[in-house]
Amino acid sequence: MFYYIYELINLNFFQYLTVRAGMSFFISFTLTIWLMPKFIRWARAKNANQPIYELAPQNHQKKGKTPTMGGLVFIFTAVVASLLCARLENIYVIVSLITLIGFCAIGFDDDLGKILGAQNHAGMKPRVKMLCLSTLALVVASILYFASDIGAELFVPFYKFPMLNLSFFAIFFWSLVIVATSNAVNLTDGLDGLATVPSIFSLLTLAIFAYLSGHALFSSYLFLPKIANLGEVIIIATALIGSLLAFLWYNCYPAQVFMGDSGSLSIGAFIGLMGVMSKNEFLLIIICFVFFIETLSVILQVGSFKIFKKRIFLMAPIHHHFEIKGWVENKIIVRFWIIALLANIIALIAIKLR
Repeated sequence: MFYYIYELINLNFFQYLTVRAGMSFFISFTLTIWLMPKFIRWARAKNANQPIYELAPQNHQKKGKTPTMGGLVFIFTAVVASLLCARLENIYVIVSLITLIGFCAIGFDDDLGKILGAQNHAGMKPRVKMLCLSTLALVVASILYFASDIGAELFVPFYKFPMLNLSFFAIFFWSLVIVATSNAVNLTDGLDGLATVPSIFSLLTLAIFAYLSGHALFSSYLFLPKIANLGEVIIIATALIGSLLAFLWYNCYPAQVFMGDSGSLSIGAFIGLMGVMSKNEFLLIIICFVFFIETLSVILQVGSFKIFKKRIFLMAPIHHHFEIKGWVENKIIVRFWIIALLANIIALIAIKLR
């Protein structure tokens, strides 16, 4: 909306991408800070609490009365801020909003199933959930392939030329990246604030890549893929960073509210989408290193038990392994935040080392 004010009355202040990105950050932050306490009171009154997995470490059982579905609030505020600050005819903005809202809706249905389903942790059936996530990811990837200019070239970190052209198969590869990242963030969301801060770091890194790739001069100088108008998506990224930072105010240890699948699935999907749009699908392994390690720990644990009937970790995802070893929750959280920060600094180095 603010950009169109510039077009109508020639108020130059609103034409600048960085100004509107800053505005989207503060709008979403302020709205989330204001709305979240109201949501927490409502959720407590409705007993919309987080069902705790019965095999989770013992200290988690006391969190059974903590409200969940906080993701509904910060996704809503991020979308509102984006609608106010972004150019809505931009295809990357449209796809991003579809991703945030669509994956949040799937997560909400899953959260609702957990709350209403006799207070168990099951929620939506795994096959149904995966089908919904995959279908939506295919729709988003198809829109990108047919309606945008990002191309189907595949890039790898620290190399300035495309490795190959995926052609039509890019749709399936992009869908896999989006779904995998969505589930990775969802698996990480097991301790207070554990998924929130690494998500902020990842979004900030990807926003920098998107801004540079969308800028003709910077992309040429840095040998980044040139993608016209991609920079507009940083407004959605900054909006989500603002809402997540405000959410952390209530989600840090001891958490007053959890994001639920409505938050984690949508955050992860948008991070995956930004990786796809900025041509950083493989660099996501570094950008989302904490999420990657958490997911890998689950894969290794399940695979080892099925093949060898032995467990590699005391419990998976790996943050539970450290809990059982005796690490206090705050220590695990902060150390994982530090790892996420270092990984994203390494990812940013890839901008110049090409």
